[in-house]
Amino acid sequence: MSPAATTRRPARSKAATRPGRTTRRRVLRIDHDKRWRPTSRRGGLCGYTLDGKECRKRGAHYCEPRADKVVKFFAELLIHPAGALANTRFELAPWQEHEIIRPLFGEVHWSEQWGRYVRRYTRATIVMARKNGKSALLSGIALYMLCGDGEESAEVYGAAANTRQAFKVFEPAVKMQQKSPVLAKRLRHIKNVRRLVDEKTGSHYEVITSDADNELGHSPHCFILDEVLSQPDGKLWEAMVTGAGARTQPLMLAITTETSDGASFGADFIDEADRVMEDPARAPHHFAFVRKMPRNVDELERLWRLFPARPELPVSIDPWDEKNWAWPNPALGTFLALQALRQDAAEAQQALAKENSFRQFRLNQRVSQVTRWIPMDLWNARAGEIAPTPDWIRGKLRRQRCWGGLDLSSKLDLTSLALVFQGGEVLWRFWVPESVVPHLDEHTNGKFSEWVRDGWVTATDGDTIDYDTIYDDVETDHRDFRIVDITYDKWSGEPVRQAIEKRTRLKMVESDTTYLRMTPPMSELMRRLKSKDDELRHFGNPVARWMADIVEKKSPRDDPDRLRPVKPDRDKTGKRIDGIPALLFAVDGSMRGLPKKSVYESRGMLG
Repeated sequence: MSPAATTRRPARSKAATRPGRTTRRRVLRIDHDKRWRPTSRRGGLCGYTLDGKECRKRGAHYCEPRADKVVKFFAELLIHPAGALANTRFELAPWQEHEIIRPLFGEVHWSEQWGRYVRRYTRATIVMARKNGKSALLSGIALYMLCGDGEESAEVYGAAANTRQAFKVFEPAVKMQQKSPVLAKRLRHIKNVRRLVDEKTGSHYEVITSDADNELGHSPHCFILDEVLSQPDGKLWEAMVTGAGARTQPLMLAITTETSDGASFGADFIDEADRVMEDPARAPHHFAFVRKMPRNVDELERLWRLFPARPELPVSIDPWDEKNWAWPNPALGTFLALQALRQDAAEAQQALAKENSFRQFRLNQRVSQVTRWIPMDLWNARAGEIAPTPDWIRGKLRRQRCWGGLDLSSKLDLTSLALVFQGGEVLWRFWVPESVVPHLDEHTNGKFSEWVRDGWVTATDGDTIDYDTIYDDVETDHRDFRIVDITYDKWSGEPVRQAIEKRTRLKMVESDTTYLRMTPPMSELMRRLKSKDDELRHFGNPVARWMADIVEKKSPRDDPDRLRPVKPDRDKTGKRIDGIPALLFAVDGSMRGLPKKSVYESRGMLG
């Protein structure tokens, strides 16, 4: 098998032909004060002081002395337990210090509840390839949270898919405790219960099982979940998160390598971290450090937009190019040997099974043909004016020409109509049975009910969609706009097609979601999203944004340029993407353009 035949993809833009590095990698420099944070001036002078250095900032800010305290805890109290750096001081690598430890522990905001500054981040997700020193880093964090964070009766827990995996973090912590003169005196290791105890503060650190039913009642100051990809569900995580409510500044920390199961708890967990990295305002309390080798050109270009001028970024999507390995492996060249990756890559090029393993564990790629599709920075940039209501959009576009796309669900779920106008504007309608709203609220933090209330979604009475409401609304749109035609999914739309044509005499064009039919409109929609000519404006429709954020695409392994959207498992995931296929159908119509004029329109009946 030729690796190039299945992994290379022609460049589609100038960005995708980014030249390789010709100079040595630059020293990592990060201005922590420029990191995104919520705009808040609440709180007086911080005043936190360490070794004579006092923080004079107010409001939400980066507190350098607090970050210094953790960095010094590692360097002055901890000894590397194993590996090439064994028995040396734990001086954090630049990427560990400046991209994880300093922001994680240095970002603070004012707490009205506690009347003082506390850490901003209560949740952290670290996603990177294996063998990048995560066990030692997590062990150091666990020890700091146990005896260095100033928390009385702190409970620190570590868990993984099984006890053996959890011990991979606990055992290095014990070795660090034993090698440190200070910690050896302060902490006591109780072997038979797998526990480290700080009797001075009444705190302890222990390993627990992944059985959530047996782990209720804890009040964790810190919880460390190793290898999220191995968790069957989110029960343990939720049990710990809800148990931390009484703590002043808890830290729920998860670290993992990419999963191969796109429909798993781990996949959702990693995807959420990826979105937070892209848009920190999405969850200001969530710290995300995500380092993955991009699988396609769109993902590569997204990285270049998010991290401009970072020298360690991949230069292509070729998994065998060594210039692409530093991003998913930040420890490469320090305590991760380049030769080890070279050997694994050489073996991986000989067999598909080993290639998949190399991609997942060494490059931190999701080994799946299904990938997230729309980068939200592109989507957000195409909002145009933010519409207060759908009626505001309707009034703005009245009597203008457009093409329609109709994505029909079963009678028990959501249905969508999208209209794409000649100027690039998009208007959606969404219909859903009233009985489904509570279920969708659970997966949108209650936002779905708000969207119904504000008119973005029409909820029809009962347990099934009232198709007469759909027909009435389409008829209204036919009067208000100049609809050229409506493209619909033939697999579920024949009765609806007949009803709409009977009422409106609109031309209905059948389509489907196969590679053949979806590749052109998906490619065109992505082109419009990337265009600087304002070829698409969606007015910030919140329902469509929710769907764009979760829609995934699939490509055949041997032909990555063929595309189709993936319908999620509605019952298991609560995800809905109906507005995006509807948009693609409408884009398909706009690509066909206006119907040809009849010869009689140009020369008359008699010529």
